[in-house]
Amino acid sequence: MYVLWRPGDGGAGSAGAAGGAEWSSWVRDQLAPRILGLGDGIRGLQLNLVDEHVLPAWGGTLVVEPPAPSGVVSVWLDTAVPDVRRPLEEMLRAPEAAERLAGYLVTESEPIVNRSHPPEPGHRTWGFAQMAFLRRPARLTSEEFMEAWHRGQTPVAIETQSTFRYVQNVVARPLVPGPPWAGLVEECFPIEAMTDLHVFYDAVGDDARLARNMERMMESVGRFTDPGQVEVIWTSEYVLHRAW
Repeated sequence: MYVLWRPGDGGAGSAGAAGGAEWSSWVRDQLAPRILGLGDGIRGLQLNLVDEHVLPAWGGTLVVEPPAPSGVVSVWLDTAVPDVRRPLEEMLRAPEAAERLAGYLVTESEPIVNRSHPPEPGHRTWGFAQMAFLRRPARLTSEEFMEAWHRGQTPVAIETQSTFRYVQNVVARPLVPGPPWAGLVEECFPIEAMTDLHVFYDAVGDDARLARNMERMMESVGRFTDPGQVEVIWTSEYVLHRAW
């Protein structure tokens, strides 16, 4: 998974919809075909981009080290050895692609597979995708972090939110130096969740349920993260080529 900061405007938090739309279009129409053109070694390609379709009303961006990322390019490869990655990373480092780049080898776990709104190759996935970048607190060992995240948080997230896709990517090692993230989370929501907390927390028409779900979520997240140490961006998801 490669995290990109958009060139020229300091990242997702500052350029607004126009800059995001132009950059997102370039990534989809110009960069993605070049990546797929690298050959059979590219097993899958997915883009998560901050663009004109995601204009957060109540949230959408949390930043630990400004500026916020502008998107994520996820690539499934047979091997992560440097010689195989080099042509891909040269494309991602191009001035028009990214002002800054970070890369991570991850293991992928998908507690909720998107069967309700399956993506069409090359088209924007219905709704929007929240990307969360997790740092392991110094107070937790790797084992404690994983226990609280995968065993503790997984059922809470499923039970308290309106997600129709949920992916937990555990960082195995960095490939391109960047923030010390231990995990990258993908959660797809209905588009209405962008402007309605009741939809986001699966509590339409029920204020008491909204309060309970928010409290459960905050308590659970606090077990494996520290306050102010989680980055979040809202993105459009584009599945260009499915890995399987």
